[in-house]
Amino acid sequence: MFISEAFAQAAPAATTSATSGAFGGLTGMLPIVLMFVVLYFVMIRPQMKRQKEHKAMIDAIAKGDEVVIGGGVLGKVAKTGDSYLHVEIANGVEVQVQRSAVVQVLPKGTIK
Repeated sequence: MFISEAFAQAAPAATTSATSGAFGGLTGMLPIVLMFVVLYFVMIRPQMKRQKEHKAMIDAIAKGDEVVIGGGVLGKVAKTGDSYLHVEIANGVEVQVQRSAVVQVLPKGTIK
């Protein structure tokens, strides 16, 4: 009484062209492929470049360099090792840190 009858619609006619099936899948994947290409150039590639620069900076640290450690502590490198550095943060006060904790190498004479 209150419910109207529903009728099914006829399905649209399918195209029988052989080329539309092959290109249909390709054009459907194109936005996803373009998204990954843009993601690579915007995010992944610059991050890899930064990692290379940081590794080169860490490998070049020598005794007497003035550095900034991860927490913002400034100091002068007193001794170097394979994976650790001894950084003098005050007269007679040395801390041992991992090489990867160094954030930045400062120009000579920055620390008074």
